[in-house]
Amino acid sequence: MANATLVVMAAGMGSRFGGCKQLEPVGTAGEVLLDYSVYDAKRAGFDKVVFIIKEEIEKDFKEIAGDRIARNIEVEYAYQTIPSHRKKPYGTGDAILTTKNLVDTPFVVINADDFYGHDAFVKAYEGLKNKDEYCMVGYRLKNTLSDNGSVARGVCSIKDGYLAGVTEHTAITKDTDLDPDTIVSMNMWGIHPDIFPELEAQFAQFLATANIEKDEFYIPMVIDKMIKDGKKQVRMYDTSAVWYGMTYREDKEKVMNAIKGMVEEGIYPKELWS
Repeated sequence: MANATLVVMAAGMGSRFGGCKQLEPVGTAGEVLLDYSVYDAKRAGFDKVVFIIKEEIEKDFKEIAGDRIARNIEVEYAYQTIPSHRKKPYGTGDAILTTKNLVDTPFVVINADDFYGHDAFVKAYEGLKNKDEYCMVGYRLKNTLSDNGSVARGVCSIKDGYLAGVTEHTAITKDTDLDPDTIVSMNMWGIHPDIFPELEAQFAQFLATANIEKDEFYIPMVIDKMIKDGKKQVRMYDTSAVWYGMTYREDKEKVMNAIKGMVEEGIYPKELWS
């Protein structure tokens, strides 16, 4: 596969965290979480990154992470806006739609404030080689929970190695009754540019039927409908890697300690982009 793009969703409000968590330094040389995702993606074969951000954080984003990353891989920006009648953007489906004029290769979508691990990018890159299907890298539920409160996870139904559906669970805690080895979505989707017309059509339908002040247009909803309509299959890859993220501000110390440990083990250099 000649080219592949990493699309990083970094326009979230971070309301539970209490700030712009995408730009919190967690690495041994001041790196933020998305530094590690881009580093791992580049090692796996990706050659371009598109960051989806809000215009009001552009200056800080570039100073803290974007300009540094752009010295090591091609970078472009897409901008997700907040409509005047809403308090936050329309959601992940709308976010991806903002990249339609920037992405013309197979691409993987991730969250900026999640740590996915190198293995996940290797599997996603492999999955993109089949132009007739999408893919998703799923994580075992036990490896995705926070010590500091509940999290939302998409629980995956899998049949014959393919995704059959995603059911959103919005308040999962460490004492959940769900099987700890249940495969869940962490918004790591491998997609092809043929999704853009589908996104546009479903978004138009969403705007016509939803409560446009509150409802959100999520990428799992779009892909789930494509599966049920027989338009696309989504091959599932699972990883035993431990996910790290900062849903709550108290999660930061755990993330920093985990990255420090991986640096000491030699998984990452002390300074990623040296």
